Amino acid sequence: MLNNLMLQYNDVLILLARVLLMALFLVSGWKKLTNFSGTTAYMASTGAPMPRLSTVVAIAMEFFAGIALVLGVWTRPLALLYAAFTLATALMGHHFWTMSGAEREANKVNFLKNLSIMGGLILLAVTGAGKYALWP
Repeated sequence: MLNNLMLQYNDVLILLARVLLMALFLVSGWKKLTNFSGTTAYMASTGAPMPRLSTVVAIAMEFFAGIALVLGVWTRPLALLYAAFTLATALMGHHFWTMSGAEREANKVNFLKNLSIMGGLILLAVTGAGKYALWP
């Protein structure tokens, strides 16, 4: 019965998955876009390479590519690109192995959340955008 229900609403559930996977990125990307100079300063403080370019890449991925995934545009390649982006941000932003105490634990949780998001993105790349997409 559950299997039939899932099959019946497959495309709606894939759309819901796209929206839920991108919610965090869209909010974060919008904050970066509307506070470009502050984001660039933050990137510089973290040691990100070429902070201004890193900010542009983060905004492009988090906000603009996020909108494209929600809309179902180039879903498979963008989902894979997003998975790589998420891995890169996990490695650069949540390097818990260099930390200790509470900071280590908090960053380990965020690192593992990034890995979980990557799993959803890879699954999205496998399933595709579903019926409700502008350009799968």
